[in-house]
Amino acid sequence: MSDRHDLEFTSPPDDVDGVQDFVERVWAASPHVGDMDRMAFETALIELASNVIQHAGEGQGVTCVLTLSTDDGRITATLSDTAEKGHVSLVVGEMPDAFAESGRGLPLVEALVDTMTFERVDARNVWTITKAIAPPD
Repeated sequence: MSDRHDLEFTSPPDDVDGVQDFVERVWAASPHVGDMDRMAFETALIELASNVIQHAGEGQGVTCVLTLSTDDGRITATLSDTAEKGHVSLVVGEMPDAFAESGRGLPLVEALVDTMTFERVDARNVWTITKAIAPPD
């Protein structure tokens, strides 16, 4: 069983609420994904989308394409955006100290999924996250 779902949005005016509504529709069509996997993956994806919306586009707005797919073994989301290439450093396990006012978003995403990648492809930033789906009880 494999399902692929796509969403294109521009922020502003769109925001993370539209991404959350999209994910809810995907879960409705994906009963084979358990609650714990849904919660972890959705939290990671919403955090990633929020990060892109907040930091990309330097206040000028950004257009994104989000593809979410599920199959019997994993959940994958690819989020591409039209922003300039950022200074992205993916370092697993490095959470800022308790007094830091920012910098927790990407480490949180990394902690909730199995893999997270970032690359620049054809003038777009492309983020991909994956998580294995736990077998049913």
